[in-house]
Amino acid sequence: MSVNAYQPVLDPASSGRMFWFDKHDTRVLFGDIRDESWELCDGRRFDVKPDMEMDYRDLPFPDGTFRMVVLDPPHLRHVGENAYMAKKYGALDPETWQEDLRLMFRECFRVLKPYGVLIFKWNEVQIPLSKILKLCEEKPLFGNKQPKQTGTHWIVFMKAGTEEQ
Repeated sequence: MSVNAYQPVLDPASSGRMFWFDKHDTRVLFGDIRDESWELCDGRRFDVKPDMEMDYRDLPFPDGTFRMVVLDPPHLRHVGENAYMAKKYGALDPETWQEDLRLMFRECFRVLKPYGVLIFKWNEVQIPLSKILKLCEEKPLFGNKQPKQTGTHWIVFMKAGTEEQ
């Protein structure tokens, strides 16, 4: 599937599209490095079926392609390869996670149009948000800074631009 004017939003790590109201919204290009399905312990199917397979560290799009990037990468670096959480959400490489996430941020901002918006979701169950934000060259705009119950942060960034754009 190629990007078109009706897909101004990119989700490059969409996994099972869990937080989307419409899991088939035509405005969104759903991507993931995986394409697989399996049966959950309760008998339901879980699908990771991206519109396009992609690696968020090396996105196959020209600069300035999207108006918005929604980014919910894997959060766990210490998890068994066949663990339920790893299968459902993916896992970070324990050795290269910092460089992987640095490249992810760089690529996601590269494909944003000037003044484009990046919405970032992070759960700090294993890695604090403060360490993650140090990997990003852009400055956050706003987000929930102290999620006491879940440990999940939503952070909004806006790509810088010039007045002419």
